[in-house]
Amino acid sequence: MWVLVFFDLPTETRKDRKAATRFRKILLDDGFNMFQFSIYLRFCASRENAAVHIKRTKSNLPKQGKVCIMQITDKQFGMIELFHGHTEVEPDTPGQQLELF
Repeated sequence: MWVLVFFDLPTETRKDRKAATRFRKILLDDGFNMFQFSIYLRFCASRENAAVHIKRTKSNLPKQGKVCIMQITDKQFGMIELFHGHTEVEPDTPGQQLELF
């Protein structure tokens, strides 16, 4: 399961820039990776784990701007086509998750 967070936050004033930076830092601290400047993604091992990170993201939403949270399956994410210029690039695959009992 992949959780994607898309956002468009205002940056006109110093207060707005500070709020946008804070939101991005919260996402990074929660294990999200920057996919593009305003798109962050995180691999979650299960729907329950994804729900935890979605709830955490919702609790830290900035007061202004637009934020969208989307969940997609690993299979759906695997069908993504990425390009850098005209060159196709393979998407990053999540590392193997180990479970300790």
